[in-house]
Amino acid sequence: MPLTLVLAVGVDSLLLATQGPVWRSAGYIVTSVGSIREAIIQLKDGDFDLVLLSHSIPAESRERLTFLIRSSGMRVPVVCVTDASNGHDSFADATIRNEPDSLLQGIAELFATRVKTRSVYTAVQSNSRV
Repeated sequence: MPLTLVLAVGVDSLLLATQGPVWRSAGYIVTSVGSIREAIIQLKDGDFDLVLLSHSIPAESRERLTFLIRSSGMRVPVVCVTDASNGHDSFADATIRNEPDSLLQGIAELFATRVKTRSVYTAVQSNSRV
């Protein structure tokens, strides 16, 4: 099982600590930070496969960090976690309910979709060269 590096951004460190074993058993290595500033530093220094933005940080801050990630050219997917059943952050690649099973399933689906999209793109590129 390949390991996936996740940068989790949020002020609720207890939540991340209690969910840590679930994440590790699913093949995720999680680096947790408590602020947007710390996230920016980690993103510059690390090679993350996913950024997970907690509902514990304000929507404006989640959107600002997503904008910074996109404008830097990083292609890392951004997932926002929500407590509301109808919550959706349009700027993120996905918005997933704050339940361990939902998060793991949603992230797996996001990665599967991204792999499929890349495969189709690569096939189209190969065919256009012929």
